[in-house]
Amino acid sequence: MDRNHSKRENALALLIGSSLVSLGIFFFNQVGLLTGGTAGLALFLQRVTDFSFGELFFVINLPFYWLAYTQMGKRFTLSTLVAVSIVSFCADHLHHVLTIQSIHPVYAALIGGGLIGMGMLVMFRHQCSLGGFNTLALFLQQRFGIRAGKVQMALDCSIVVLSLMVVEPWLIALSVAAAITTNLVLAMNHKPGRYQVQPG
Repeated sequence: MDRNHSKRENALALLIGSSLVSLGIFFFNQVGLLTGGTAGLALFLQRVTDFSFGELFFVINLPFYWLAYTQMGKRFTLSTLVAVSIVSFCADHLHHVLTIQSIHPVYAALIGGGLIGMGMLVMFRHQCSLGGFNTLALFLQQRFGIRAGKVQMALDCSIVVLSLMVVEPWLIALSVAAAITTNLVLAMNHKPGRYQVQPG
């Protein structure tokens, strides 16, 4: 975690950010939308395997912790591991506390994408992420000044387009809109020079 906030503030931000992301993914699952990054890979593989989103999301992120540890430090890596674990668990179990009988796919795409973007923004500003491409995006921003939102948007949209083999084109279009919504939130609110990760 960062040194600009108290431990209590960081813990609350991690919980709130992870919860927002989980709710956004829950919306996506209700209508069959996909997204980018490691979450997108997990949603994609969920359709062609017997594993749940949470199980896949947790496992897919494991190789990225080495990058997080070597480039971002121990605190960042630990907080990211906790965030990924919370999202993995909540996304698989939200149906026990929340039931949605009907939701319009356009609403799910825009609001779900916004929720994911806000959740990631909260975590970025407290020096943690959702692992995977989030970690790569933050590393590139810190090292080369490339906005994390732009990197994330390019990766996200690429994965969504690759999903054409398992999802109808109109759902792909909505998934792209959701990815753009998510990353516009990041691009407009998380810029180089702000909330830099402190190694340690």
